Amino acid sequence: MIATHWGLYRPQMVDGMIARLDPFEQDSDPAPLAEGLVEAHSAPSRILRPAVRRSFLEAREAGRRGAGDGAGRGYEPFVELPWDEALDLAASELDHVRRSWGNKAIYGGSYGWSSAGRFHHAQSQVHRFLNSIGGYTRSVQNYSFAAADMILPHVIGNRKGLIDGHTPWERIVTHAKLVVMFGGAPLRNAQVSSGGVASHIVREAMELSAAQGVRVVSISPIRDDTAGENVEWLPIRPGTDTAMLLAMMQVLIAEGRADLAFLNRYTTGYERLAAYLDGADDGQKKTPEWASAICGVPADTIRELALALAGTRSFLMMSWSLQRADFGEQPYWATVALAAMLGQIGLPGGGFGFGYACANGVGNAIPAIKWPSLPQGTNAVSEYIPVARIADALLHSGGRYEFNGESRIYPDLKLIYWAGGNPFHHHQDLNRLRRAWQKPETVIIHDSWWNPLARHADIVFPATTMLERNDIACSARDRFIAASHASLVPAGEARDDHEIFAALAERLGAREDFTDGRDTESWLRHMYSNARQAAAAIGHELPEFERFWSEGVALLPPPPPAEQHDLLADFRQDPEAHPLETPSGRIELYSHVVAGFGYDDCPGHPAWLVPREWLGAPLAVRYPLHLLSNQPKRRLHSQYDVASHSRDGKVHGREVMRMHPADAASRGLANGDVAKVFNDRGACLVAVETSEDLLRGIVQLATGAWFDPLPGTDEAQPLECHGNPNVLTADIGTSRLAQGPSAQSCLVEVTRFDEALPPMRAFIPPSFVTRP
Repeated sequence: MIATHWGLYRPQMVDGMIARLDPFEQDSDPAPLAEGLVEAHSAPSRILRPAVRRSFLEAREAGRRGAGDGAGRGYEPFVELPWDEALDLAASELDHVRRSWGNKAIYGGSYGWSSAGRFHHAQSQVHRFLNSIGGYTRSVQNYSFAAADMILPHVIGNRKGLIDGHTPWERIVTHAKLVVMFGGAPLRNAQVSSGGVASHIVREAMELSAAQGVRVVSISPIRDDTAGENVEWLPIRPGTDTAMLLAMMQVLIAEGRADLAFLNRYTTGYERLAAYLDGADDGQKKTPEWASAICGVPADTIRELALALAGTRSFLMMSWSLQRADFGEQPYWATVALAAMLGQIGLPGGGFGFGYACANGVGNAIPAIKWPSLPQGTNAVSEYIPVARIADALLHSGGRYEFNGESRIYPDLKLIYWAGGNPFHHHQDLNRLRRAWQKPETVIIHDSWWNPLARHADIVFPATTMLERNDIACSARDRFIAASHASLVPAGEARDDHEIFAALAERLGAREDFTDGRDTESWLRHMYSNARQAAAAIGHELPEFERFWSEGVALLPPPPPAEQHDLLADFRQDPEAHPLETPSGRIELYSHVVAGFGYDDCPGHPAWLVPREWLGAPLAVRYPLHLLSNQPKRRLHSQYDVASHSRDGKVHGREVMRMHPADAASRGLANGDVAKVFNDRGACLVAVETSEDLLRGIVQLATGAWFDPLPGTDEAQPLECHGNPNVLTADIGTSRLAQGPSAQSCLVEVTRFDEALPPMRAFIPPSFVTRP
């Protein structure tokens, strides 16, 4: 068995090579992302030996270090070194930094999905290693739902319905009569789930909703964000969902349909929110007519939908993407508030939930088990930064910023250690990140391919892939545990992350703390033993290790219907016995805590705050198209962009950007043309595909194309040749509360590119030189 974030596969071997990967037989809707996986194992861009950036090596050999050392990152050639020499150099860098500035000068964010296996999970390995040598500055939150991660605890006291605790799909499609999806439920996103997938459930859930006669309304600028015969598309301008939600609440109040009994018993702050909706704060009633002028949805449609929600068992969904925008906290808070006014929270198939179809496991009915993971140890450093503020931290060390009610100071980061991720994929304003990335003295990374992160490093260690190492995979959102077997010999001199860190730990006097006296097989047996104990604690027996390893997978039974629960059902049944972890113990429609922060970009109740970039902004005169950068269909983030399945979806070697035919025609563009997409932050080349599934004024460009800036063009804003949308997105926090990424608030213009197409360099390794 081979476990990936997009499914389980049984390799069919011929002469020691994988002939094909057969999907797990119990997966009803397997993802095609495994196509090209084996081919990528031996791609020209594999990192085969340890390598060091040339000028970095020259400087260290000459005894030099300091400012300006990082100027060549991304462009310079590398020198390949023997393993022992490269390890000695990395250990020396780590030791120098911790002795000179303390461990807080080491940044170990290492944000990224990497392996589905829980032992070779690169992020866990690097954190365990750094903790074993004294700690590191860490990151908090994630790029997926940072704004929601911070606002929901203020509103409902926890992150249920965002990370876990969702109302299962089965209960929604069985009991709800109307499901409204803000942001849709795209099947492309549901191909993956962190830790792996035993069976893809979202397509089946949508088909079941159609069979049950559930009315599904998808509110999105993109029609095919939701698939299904019973889906009604309600197009909306990006970034304006909060206005529509506020107007729907105003309708419920005006029509006497707000559930006052529920509001009085289970919420606090209704009067303050109702006054705002009535215009007490700004003189503007939040009517459907007001909202329609902002969001583009007809006022009568807003009114009809609000009353329809109140007239039947209904469920509100919102995708994670909506909070990755200016003031992204607001639509989530407004969704909870609308659900509270409807009064169906905690009832079968009623209420709200976030992230359905954003990952396969969201809404999966799973047993209450905590699967094992690699212990990361204790971090002796208390410093942290919000994950999406890494460029700010590097550019403004010692600078002050606000975060969730605190005034904090960015640390002075001297060394970055990254394993298992690609910030030149998931971060915003990549040209700004390039400038920031020049600041630290040292960047050390592990990777399997010469992707953009590897090119921007000083010391590069070649890491094995999931095909080359034994592991155990399991997911917090699924009921399987799988043995992921090494099926291929490691490419070149690649080593497992654990082996690399163990060698470094030995050089730094921490090998025993890092390995705990175990090798890889001992760790796998130990973790599986913990899984067996966890399963036994909830009344299930997993097979002995040898049988499990031979069979490849073990499944726990799904919980019976009587044990499946709706979000906040216990709270609804008895709010005194099951209070929420908010100051009031209730759902907070108005938060005195948030109001006390004094943030004008996140007030004490859900509110319409005009985005910095949207189709109604003055900037739209210059940049009249709104860019939406969605998750890709043919890869996981930027993983395996080098594989044929991802490359086969490109045109002229560039990522495909969709736009409305009328928008394309007005710019002299047709299907297959190469176009330049640009704004004040950067420019990239794309291939055009027209589609009437997009609202006019919208362009859609998936993330994940390997960052490929063209040498010799504007040094501050080089032309990106591959179609990476994050050269265009803004690196600005959602608000002072969450400081999350705001990629979906992005205006651009598009023009035809008639010059000779520049060569593609994304999948070509850097140049290598020998020591002088």
